Amino acid sequence: MVEPLAAVDESFFTDRSNGSCIQDNKLFCPGWVADNYDRYVDPTLQHLVLVGSAVAAGFLIAFALAILAHRHRFLSTPFLAGTGVLYTIPSISFFFLLLPVTGRGALTAIIALTAFNLQIIFRNITTGLRNVPSEVTEAATGVGMTRTQILWRVELPLAMPEIIAGLRIATVSTVALATLAVFANGGGLGTEIVTGSNITFKTGIIVAGSIAVIMAILFDGVLLLIGRLLAPWRRVAA
Repeated sequence: MVEPLAAVDESFFTDRSNGSCIQDNKLFCPGWVADNYDRYVDPTLQHLVLVGSAVAAGFLIAFALAILAHRHRFLSTPFLAGTGVLYTIPSISFFFLLLPVTGRGALTAIIALTAFNLQIIFRNITTGLRNVPSEVTEAATGVGMTRTQILWRVELPLAMPEIIAGLRIATVSTVALATLAVFANGGGLGTEIVTGSNITFKTGIIVAGSIAVIMAILFDGVLLLIGRLLAPWRRVAA
């Protein structure tokens, strides 16, 4: 039996406020935000867990698939096709398809979000490895490096900008998609967006959406900084 989403009653709009924003039909009510900011703490932390878990799991799986495809080129096409199929499944449909198997909760949301990450991260890792100049790997072979040493000491460092770019895209998109976790009872900022939906009171939606946007910008900035630290030669070239 599907549980109903969080019920909304009049207390949501008048809680710790005088309700003047509703009466005046204001789009945004700073006073209500100041009185109710604490209601967004737990959803924000839940959202961070959803995004962090999904991106980490997606990276580990995509990285393993990319290394296999790099070693055995014939695997690249089926891996790309498989992750592409997962990526094209409508997001809400994916959540509902998983419900009978994994039940309602954060696990269902993380599995779905991880599946959406695979195509982006896998494609960027394989592209980065493929773009490593052949003369560089030949030189590494000439000095006696093994295939494993070449992979970890030469190819992956040179492919790092593309890898980080894939992580940035995957992370930002996951921040947005994680708001749909509410439909699987997975928590996150989507809970406040749904709970705050009202024709005459949009402040709850604006606040939750703004937190998600800020979160995406911060994640992107951190990953950009990590990419520059891991690829210092790019800064020199620039």
